[in-house]
Amino acid sequence: MTAPIRVLICDDQVLVRTGLVTIIDAQPDLEVAGECGDGEAAVDLAGRLRPDVVLMDVRMPVLDGIEATRRLAGARVPRPAKVLVLTTFNLDTYVYEALRAGAAGFLLKDAPPAQLLHGIRTVAAGAALLDPEVTRQLVGRYAARIRPVDGAPRDIPLTPRELDVLRLLATGLSNSEIAADLQLSHETVKTFVSRILTKLDLRDRVQAVIYAYRQGLVT
Repeated sequence: MTAPIRVLICDDQVLVRTGLVTIIDAQPDLEVAGECGDGEAAVDLAGRLRPDVVLMDVRMPVLDGIEATRRLAGARVPRPAKVLVLTTFNLDTYVYEALRAGAAGFLLKDAPPAQLLHGIRTVAAGAALLDPEVTRQLVGRYAARIRPVDGAPRDIPLTPRELDVLRLLATGLSNSEIAADLQLSHETVKTFVSRILTKLDLRDRVQAVIYAYRQGLVT
């Protein structure tokens, strides 16, 4: 039997943690490795427990979720953790910084349980997860911050079709949605995404989104 995916829950609201524990522990392939209510404790527990996925709230006492994510999953961390940030629309000002800090993705706190569970499994498998609605909010409000000042695309080593896929990916579309839009198969889109990440030396879809906006590929 495959070992269950171990999840560390970090949220300063006890009721939220209790709900997450209930949802996760009810799944045969998931288990709660631990829980805590502030970012400093999250960093400590993650170091000791080595969970497969860290569910991270953004606004917490002692150390906020963004800095905790940076310490767990930043570019200079030897063994980065897989951090899934939970956010709400009124906290979307923090989403971009969380992604820059190294988060593997983000979901809304009021996402249905099935979507949350899918997110945990997706991140545990090594893929990034972008909630489309939050991505659109992020893009609409912060595109000017992410794009280069001159707004001019640089020399990008991608084919025209790969650029099409990257532009759609940057708006928060899933592989299936991209496939439908470009009239391609799901597997073909998956291959394109893999090539894009390899050519641009990007870790995951999260970095691809930030890259696309910094290069001025999406308006």
